[in-house]
Amino acid sequence: MDFSYKHRIADEILVGKLASKGAVLIEGLKWCGKTTTARMHAKSVLLMDEERQNNIALADFAPSALLDGETPRLIDEWQLAPKLWDAVRLEVDKRQKMGQFILTGSTTPYSREEIHHSGTGRFTRLLMRTMSLFESLDSNGSVSLKGLFESPSQIRGKAEIDIRKLAYLVCRGGWPMAISLSESDSLKQAFDYVDALIEWDLKRLGGIFSNTQRARKIMRCYARQQGTQVSDNKLLDDIASGASGAFSIKALGTFLAALNDMFVIEEMPAWSPNLRSKTAIRKANTRYFSDPSIATASLGLGPGDLLSDLNTFGLLFEALAIRDLRIYAEALDGSVYHYRDKSGLECDAVIHLRNGKYGLAEIKLGGDRLIEEGVRNLKKLSSTIDFEKMGAPSFLAVITGVGDYAYMNGDGVCIVPIGALRD
Repeated sequence: MDFSYKHRIADEILVGKLASKGAVLIEGLKWCGKTTTARMHAKSVLLMDEERQNNIALADFAPSALLDGETPRLIDEWQLAPKLWDAVRLEVDKRQKMGQFILTGSTTPYSREEIHHSGTGRFTRLLMRTMSLFESLDSNGSVSLKGLFESPSQIRGKAEIDIRKLAYLVCRGGWPMAISLSESDSLKQAFDYVDALIEWDLKRLGGIFSNTQRARKIMRCYARQQGTQVSDNKLLDDIASGASGAFSIKALGTFLAALNDMFVIEEMPAWSPNLRSKTAIRKANTRYFSDPSIATASLGLGPGDLLSDLNTFGLLFEALAIRDLRIYAEALDGSVYHYRDKSGLECDAVIHLRNGKYGLAEIKLGGDRLIEEGVRNLKKLSSTIDFEKMGAPSFLAVITGVGDYAYMNGDGVCIVPIGALRD
């Protein structure tokens, strides 16, 4: 087993952010590798959850005393002592230097009233996710997202992921610890994560979070809705089915907000392009866990289950592809959205860069029929966009789960296996 550090796309992003701001806040769900990556760039480390050092107590009455050390200074799990935020902000103002502090946290702070300033101008944020297939070395990276934006007609690549391996990768997830383990041990990591989330992280919040059976059902119901725009009311109906005890729409909102604050879910906003017609665009977010393995673990599924249920497999592969596209897009200063209008026309992923460029992508498990369906959707959506107002898309692409080669077809649509993709 090789537990050596594996390069993350976030490494380059972090270097750039340290050069441009006095402090960098790295956020993301637990076990995604925030602290490990931050340590690679830090010259000194402060662990706020180290009980023997009484750091939390010291932060309460003398937070500035914890800031001395070589820079960049890493403050891990800073949210356990929210007063550190203002202390860091003031210290950055005092020093007038870049790259002084790295703060890491796996949830937003519980005591926001102890934070008196947003940190604008002093802090910049970096959201870390679990590992993409390129970072875990499961994609060979022969096709880059950057290349799709710059010269889509030139893409060439070959993937080496078959359908059985893809099912395993969906269930394994991108947990850094899982990457170096045996197949059987790596598949346990997502189950352990969900157990810890429900039995500890949520339960200790008390109130509605104390009912672990209900929490598991909410996780299962949410897992069944990956890639959909299901409403909270319909989600509540699913949760209430066969359950004892009332659970209100307000309580569901509180529960989902907690999952969002812990970066367990990352819902995708809708894209609103300039269209030639006055078609009504759906504004609802698309539901996704931050990693597809959270969904498979919540549903109690393994690779064999996905192989015997291709519809479910397709939805959960989409969740994996969205995770990877988000990671790759961030390296290009981009974000990922979805599109759906009242006629039912939709696009799984719209990758939009800060410079105004955008690309449209459909995500399909594989097979000629599904790929052709994706091509038709992309061509139809592209034809509705007002190019005079927002320009033409830089590329149209079908991202596939299985398939050997990356190429541009006769319709000008790129076919790209996920096992060939990188940033």
